[in-house]
Amino acid sequence: MLNHSLVWKPLSTWPSDAVGPVLKMTSFRLLSGASRRLLKPPSLSRSHLSAAVSTYPPTTKPNPKETPFIPFHLRHRWIPSYHLDSDSRLAAHICTSSNKDDSRVSDDPEAQASWIDAYLPRQARPYAKLARLDKPIGTWLLAWPCMWSITLAASPGHLPDIKMLTLLGCWAFFLRGTACTINDILDRDIDAMVERTKLRPIASGLLTPFQGLCFFGFQLLFVLGTLLQLNNYSRVLGASSLLLFFSYPLMKRLTFWPQAYLGLTFNWGALLGWAAIKGSIDPAIVLPLYISGVFWTLVYDTIYAHQDKEDDLKVGVKSTALKFGDSTKEWITGFGILCISSLALSGYNAEIGWPYYALLAVASGQLAWQIWTVDLSSGLDCNRKFVSNKWFGAIICSGILLGRLSS
Repeated sequence: MLNHSLVWKPLSTWPSDAVGPVLKMTSFRLLSGASRRLLKPPSLSRSHLSAAVSTYPPTTKPNPKETPFIPFHLRHRWIPSYHLDSDSRLAAHICTSSNKDDSRVSDDPEAQASWIDAYLPRQARPYAKLARLDKPIGTWLLAWPCMWSITLAASPGHLPDIKMLTLLGCWAFFLRGTACTINDILDRDIDAMVERTKLRPIASGLLTPFQGLCFFGFQLLFVLGTLLQLNNYSRVLGASSLLLFFSYPLMKRLTFWPQAYLGLTFNWGALLGWAAIKGSIDPAIVLPLYISGVFWTLVYDTIYAHQDKEDDLKVGVKSTALKFGDSTKEWITGFGILCISSLALSGYNAEIGWPYYALLAVASGQLAWQIWTVDLSSGLDCNRKFVSNKWFGAIICSGILLGRLSS
């Protein structure tokens, strides 16, 4: 307790136990007063206050439609909260409207950015897109029949020829790029009128038809180079497939069954793979394998064709998607059954082991899942199911490998 008799005496005469509390109390009061002075707003005269108020917007809430945005030069000033709310609602409306308008583009796999745009030089990008390097599914679908046939041609209890698998894998890679190039050259006028394909390099004008033709010849050299590594029978057989590949783009103008023609084309590797190993063709084994691939193509490419059915009607292009219409699932179910039956017959004639049939059942389930669950009105879902066929091919190849090793 502070002794009030000491207040009027000099500080030097105070006892030591009384000096400490007084100094602490004095320091606290000084700091409190300083902080109040710093936080106190500056006083304004009546004229200053009137001028300041006149520079700000009125406090009554304006119509958001009349004042949706805040000018840039006024954004440093105080802004009522309703201005921010109005702008936020407007921005949300604009974003929602934009998403609705661009829903078709966002579902379009052709329009999405890929590693080509991120890593390749600008001059090389159109050629890479022309060869569909960013969409390897076409190479898988062309390569799997080759792999099936080469693996089936292996001796019982032995692995397939790795060199031949690699060689025909390269053949499928270069042939697919060559086929895509000639397809885009011949279809450039049609592609420009179809939403999904209008951004392709030749249709959009990034490359001229002459540049595409030069690139086609460049890729064709690699295709012929791989065929020259095979036996004479396989060279002739492989070269004869080029006529099918280069005439396929014309089929959609002539018939509602271009998917069947594509099946004859894309599964040529089932014949070529066996011939590359054996030097000839065993019809009892190879023909059912080839036919199964044709029916498989009818399933996945009919699903794929449903992406463009509206544009195809406008342009006048034919497809099984247009021919089957609402009965598409019934048709492709029948094709799926014929595909699996032909695969079973080929394995039976090849006297393959039981693991093949077990994995054939798994592949049947995968194909049934595609057919039963695909939404044919959704281009995105059609493309997703189409791409999943790489797993169908992998399951069949694994079954042939395990069946051959166990036989």
